[in-house]
Amino acid sequence: QVQLVESGGGLVQPGGSLRLSCAYSALAVSVHAMNWYRQAPGKEREWVASILNPSGLKNYAVSVKGRFTISRDPSKSTWYLQMNSLKPEDTAVYFCNQATYSRNYWGQGTQVTVSS
Repeated sequence: QVQLVESGGGLVQPGGSLRLSCAYSALAVSVHAMNWYRQAPGKEREWVASILNPSGLKNYAVSVKGRFTISRDPSKSTWYLQMNSLKPEDTAVYFCNQATYSRNYWGQGTQVTVSS
């Protein structure tokens, strides 16, 4: 059973930083990507960043490229999203996701609020 648990969200001022973590109980069979998504109030969930498995190739949405960094620490069964230079428009619930060829696994989400 794959379980994902996000942590690290909170309230931060514009220009600040946060690091989100996603702890996983197991890697799903045939997982091909570990992702971060976000959903702002009244908007659809949008993809933010990915690490492809097993290549380790990283990809980012245009809106966060250069500010956010996705990484993974297999020894801790965790992947991360380092968020710098945060903007009010980054305010959302952030979800981690393991994507396989047959299904997706999701965490419960963690709230990030960027406000002065």
